[in-house]
Amino acid sequence: MLFNSRLFILVFLPVALGGFLAAAKLGRRAAMLWLLAVSLVFYAWWKPPFLLLLLVSIGANSGFGRMIPRGRFWLVAGLGFNLGLLGLFKYAVLFGATGIFLPLGISFFTFQQVMYLVDVARGELGEVGFLDYACFIAFFPHLISGPIVRPGHILPQFAALRPWEGLRERLVLGTEIFLLGLGKKLVLADGLARFAEPGFAAAARHDPLSLIEAWVALLAYGLQIYFDFSGYSDMAIGLARMFGIKFPVNFNSPYKARNISDFWRRWNITLSGFLRDYLYIPLGGNRQGEGKRIRNLMITMLLGGLWHGAAWRFVLWGGLHGVYLVLHGWVERLGWRVPARLGWGLTLLCVLLAWVPFRAEGFGAAMLFYKALFGGNGVALPQIFAQAVPWLAAYVRVVPVLPYLGDARTLSLPQGVLFLALGWWIALALPNTQEMTRNRRHMALLGSFAFSVQALFFAPAAVPFLYFQF
Repeated sequence: MLFNSRLFILVFLPVALGGFLAAAKLGRRAAMLWLLAVSLVFYAWWKPPFLLLLLVSIGANSGFGRMIPRGRFWLVAGLGFNLGLLGLFKYAVLFGATGIFLPLGISFFTFQQVMYLVDVARGELGEVGFLDYACFIAFFPHLISGPIVRPGHILPQFAALRPWEGLRERLVLGTEIFLLGLGKKLVLADGLARFAEPGFAAAARHDPLSLIEAWVALLAYGLQIYFDFSGYSDMAIGLARMFGIKFPVNFNSPYKARNISDFWRRWNITLSGFLRDYLYIPLGGNRQGEGKRIRNLMITMLLGGLWHGAAWRFVLWGGLHGVYLVLHGWVERLGWRVPARLGWGLTLLCVLLAWVPFRAEGFGAAMLFYKALFGGNGVALPQIFAQAVPWLAAYVRVVPVLPYLGDARTLSLPQGVLFLALGWWIALALPNTQEMTRNRRHMALLGSFAFSVQALFFAPAAVPFLYFQF
């Protein structure tokens, strides 16, 4: 069931929220039982047999958590259980296994259970009741695609849950955040996909892309994945707030970052925090000299890439970001001062170039796409633009149409370019969701609502979020 579907918005959410408030009249435990029940229904709606896997995982990890204070063996056993489960369903394909279906959200709920076990072993969490633990893992707003929330942040909120307290303000704020996320997904991400997909699909078929087609596809994909994933995160945060739970911010205008470290403090913040606190620092972080710092950083980013999927293209994406971070560290150690605008431009360019293997359908397709980006297939200009800038036509090849420049059935070429420019203006110049809701930018919310309703009711079908595949 998708957050952006009519079924979820018009049926599931009102029933889940109404039942939650009604159950709360009977006490916190009744409200928690209802919340767990609707969360399990939400997960089972996708593929009922995998509900058993989720329940077994929750039950086993709850048991491991109770046993860890008795000895370190139980931590090792718990980590082995979780990583083994994740490896079986997600990574066995790397070693030739076939016929294994990837359970929805397994990367996210596995990481959260790893955090729980480690925090218990560190003494940061006391004993947690099974109902609270099950709700923490299965809570439907974050179950499928995050954010990856810390047990120490969420479990106390469940323990102190008072559904009727501050209800009006909570519903208003939660709805505002949800609507902004819905607008990002339905209007921006799904619209931009029409300009990203033709170019990458052409590279997968080994069709020659021109320089302009490649850059339009890349600029569109950079925005598509940002608005898609940050839109999902906003919707999850808004939904959780309706039920009285505060999720952490997961995106903070990442394309405004002035260096690559700043980018990772703004992009998928909860995953970045997990990789730092549960992988990079335990490996030794930057405490053991420059060589080991680089090793730890590269291991962290390579595994962070592999977390996204069982394909070497994700490892390449993680490796590129690892190299970026290493180079940035050297620049800082040398004391070089990079002007703010230059730093921003270089960071954005590096991030966009790294999206190529992340999106491309294989290493060969990525290399062909890079070739097109750097003019290896020549520069062609559509006739409609050549007429507007005749001086440029003398230096490029003029063609009637560029076949991979977006979806001409939906928007004309000038309209498509304006839509792409609008997307980048929103990402770079406008306030983000936190800033809008903090200052109650009601006009932005009204616009998001109006366009989202139009897309919701007139789109043929809800488009899944990109991060569902991870």
